[in-house]
Amino acid sequence: QVRLVESGGGSVQAGGSLRLSCKASGSTSMINGADWYRQAPGKQREWVASIMKNGNTNYPDSVKGRFTIARDNAENTVDLQMNSLKPEDTAIYSCFLILGSTGYWGQGTQVTVSS
Repeated sequence: QVRLVESGGGSVQAGGSLRLSCKASGSTSMINGADWYRQAPGKQREWVASIMKNGNTNYPDSVKGRFTIARDNAENTVDLQMNSLKPEDTAIYSCFLILGSTGYWGQGTQVTVSS
């Protein structure tokens, strides 16, 4: 049974950094792609980062230059390094991993940025 476990969320002051991690267990398939999303209270879910099978990454303008997504296939882990955090980055962050040809969601982790 495939399971994704997220970690690294928490509270930080504006300008600080957090590193989120999403680890897959129960699968022998490679991570062929991954995304991070976030959802703030009362708002729609927002895409914040992608990494493709070939390693290419993409970000929306709202986080570009501040967030970095990285993949470790040996550990079946995808991380999201978040720097220069702003109060508007406060949300529940969730990972979506494509293992082989199947997508899986993480449970979400809270990130709170205070001003």
